[in-house]
Formats: sequence, structure tokens, C-alpha cells
Amino acid sequence: MIVSTDPIADMLTRIRNGLAVRKTTVRMPHSNMKEAVAKILAENKYIIDVSVEGEGVEKSLVLHILEEDASSPITELKKVSKPGRRTYSKAKEIPVVKQGRGMIIISTPKGIMTGDQAKENSLGGEILCEVY
Repeated sequence: MIVSTDPIADMLTRIRNGLAVRKTTVRMPHSNMKEAVAKILAENKYIIDVSVEGEGVEKSLVLHILEEDASSPITELKKVSKPGRRTYSKAKEIPVVKQGRGMIIISTPKGIMTGDQAKENSLGGEILCEVY
């Protein structure tokens, strides 16, 4: 097993690669943060479903990203905060993606949520990624 220094970037890359070759599901090692990001993507209809398989060290996250012969709602999936350069934002300064058509996923003290949810709760935090 390869240890990633940035597991969220690895997850986003696996999703992008899966979409590029028209795979319907993508499997990756599980982490609570990846699961939270995947659930946000599913709630906002960017992916279809999220499930967790296995237990302990063998636990894996399975994302159903695409229906057969359907187009993906994801045009762009970009990591914002990187290990060498973390990006933080105050609640009032959370950026808008593609004039509101996209979404920001942010890690706040109250958990991982969308940029809109963070603004509603007046929470700032680390900007993880942009989805459009």
C-alpha cells in the first residue's frame, strides 16, 4: 500500500481518472475525511452513491460516480489547499465557484461542509477543493 501525503488530492485524482475512462465505480482506501467529502459530493448530485466496504485496515471507500452511458455532472474537480501551501478563508471571504454554479468544500471546526453551509453557520476554515 502506498502512503499518500495528500489523501484528498489522491481521491479527487481517482475520481477524475475514473470519469476520464468512463468507469462507473472508483475504489480507494478509506478515511473519515474522504468519506465526508464523498458524502457531500453525493448530497449535491455530483456523484451517485458512497459506500464503505470491509473493516479495519482493509476498509475501502467505493464511489459510484457514473451511470452507464450517462454524462458526468462534474466538469472540473480541483484541489485548492495543498500540503505545501494551505489555503484558509474566513466565513465572509469564502470564494464563489463559477458564479455560483460550482461548489467549495471546506474543512471547518464543526466538520467538513460546503462553502454555503459554512457561510450560513459563520464558519471559516481550510478550503479543500472546488467542484464544478
